[in-house]
Amino acid sequence: MAEDTKYIATMNELLLRAVKNVLWISLRRPSYAYFAFKTILTQRKAARLRLSLERSGVHVPPYLIASITNRCNLRCKSCFAQAHHRPAGEELSAQRWREVMSEAEALGISVVFVAGGEPLVRKEILDISRDLKNTLFVMFTNGLLIDEDALSRFKKQPNTIPMISMEGVGQDTDVRRGAGVYARILEKINKLRGARILFGVSITVTRDNYETVTSEQFLRTVSGLGAKIIFFIEFIPVEEGTGEKTVTDAQRESLGKHVDALNARREALFVQFPGDEKIYDGCLAAGRGFVHIGPGGELEPCPFAPFSDTNIKQRPLKEALQSLFLKKIRDNHCRLDETGSGCALWENRRWVQSLLTETSSPKSGYDNNL
Repeated sequence: MAEDTKYIATMNELLLRAVKNVLWISLRRPSYAYFAFKTILTQRKAARLRLSLERSGVHVPPYLIASITNRCNLRCKSCFAQAHHRPAGEELSAQRWREVMSEAEALGISVVFVAGGEPLVRKEILDISRDLKNTLFVMFTNGLLIDEDALSRFKKQPNTIPMISMEGVGQDTDVRRGAGVYARILEKINKLRGARILFGVSITVTRDNYETVTSEQFLRTVSGLGAKIIFFIEFIPVEEGTGEKTVTDAQRESLGKHVDALNARREALFVQFPGDEKIYDGCLAAGRGFVHIGPGGELEPCPFAPFSDTNIKQRPLKEALQSLFLKKIRDNHCRLDETGSGCALWENRRWVQSLLTETSSPKSGYDNNL
């Protein structure tokens, strides 16, 4: 089955629209407005490069999710990084991460979502993002390791946007992340706002907190904190018995409409993930829209599908992206319809894992009993 790439134009259009929204939001901050305008130009250039490579038979997604470390200063409940039982092997060196992200930029991958563990455990990522000015780095962090040095770096490199993770206000966050964490997060957010740094918040949306985190009162609270980008991350079950926390189909559909209405107000940029993937004709993992690189260099379909047939530790990213395993998933993405969990890869993980035996032997070293 040949890869259907008609959805790519939709992705490029929505990505460009998001950057334009950030430009509008940033008009009162000349340095960020200039950066957003420059980013529009670089995003267009990157899209043309990806299209050129596609025509030559090299498929490159616009997004890269990079989990740069297993380590974290918190022990949050239902954390996918902990639940996947990643081996305590050697993490990619800072030099290799620099090379990989440079390769990504050269291939037209224009947005890197930096995750962990806690990415600021490895502060050298800020040296890498400082030097790759044509890449937009969106860093998902619990925020607690943002010190004066990190504040200074964020201020000097507008292409690196910290996204502070929370579940809601007060107790909602503390229940998952630990007692007193919410108060400490607020301290860090106040410092980001005081330094006039563009930042956002990442909210995990569950069936239980849906009404709270989509309420006008909550959104006014978040807006009052100074966040200009708000990610609504739908809870994805990574452990057996946690499926009841996922949003319902009705909630997911309602959230999509809510996000569209909020974006029309242009007070901040609102993003739903994974959201309604029907507009992209299915799941965007495995390189259709993004790929994931684990801390040890494993190239995977998605953070929630820890299976790999290739490693970028000693292989160029361009070569690794041509993985037969990833292509097999893309060619059969019609099997990955949205499900009750909100993540088709999770629901079909047995099938995803079985594809490894059709293409090569598993090399991830993860706990394959997920």
